Amino acid sequence: MTISFDDFLKVDIRVGRIIEAQPFPKARKPAYKLVIDFGPEIGIKKSSAQITTHYTLEELVGRQVMAVVNFPPRQIGPFMSEVLTLGVPDETGEVVLIAPGQDVPLGGRLF
Repeated sequence: MTISFDDFLKVDIRVGRIIEAQPFPKARKPAYKLVIDFGPEIGIKKSSAQITTHYTLEELVGRQVMAVVNFPPRQIGPFMSEVLTLGVPDETGEVVLIAPGQDVPLGGRLF
């Protein structure tokens, strides 16, 4: 399916920094609860991410990630996820986070 450039621009993908990571034992699949700072324009948002295979809670804090910030919030068990943290599957289907190749200002939009 081909989309227009205008369709692409509707998806607001921004860079944020994980400022808090917690276990999410009530998730159906192993996951973490993340608190991500997207800078002054967007602020701090919460996300749930199934990234327990490749990342520990300690190494996530301070890490930059990419996320879709303009989806409606989604209830995941007892947790309200406000953004979709982006990743790609490794050879076994486990999530590897998408991030800028170097540190960039928070809130920067993917283009």
